Amino acid sequence: MRVNTNESTSRGMKISDFQTKDVINITDGKRLGQISDLELDLKQGRIEAIVVPGYSRFMGLFGGGTDLIIPWRNIVKIGSDVILVKMDEVKEQAYDEREREARLYDEQQQGRTERRERLERLDRSQRRTI
Repeated sequence: MRVNTNESTSRGMKISDFQTKDVINITDGKRLGQISDLELDLKQGRIEAIVVPGYSRFMGLFGGGTDLIIPWRNIVKIGSDVILVKMDEVKEQAYDEREREARLYDEQQQGRTERRERLERLDRSQRRTI
């Protein structure tokens, strides 16, 4: 596929048009998002991969999550509204990352609770000695 940054032709399209298409995984039928970036091979003049923002943010508390990098070879079809990709591992990677961050969040909350309880016990024991 040839990407034309100036105007859309029968053989090319604008990068901005490419970025407005939804990316759908045909393996599970889930919408992965829209393209945020492209990885280019400048020497060969080819698109190596498309980049879709990952969903690894847990309730907005953690930094910008891991992007899903989908190799060009995994693109099945580019339609007028969607890009169909076949990625078995995308779902697993994104899910594992969300699970890891959720566990981290839970551990942080548990640590805060334990610290608060220790401080309360210490405070009670100090009041008894006074």
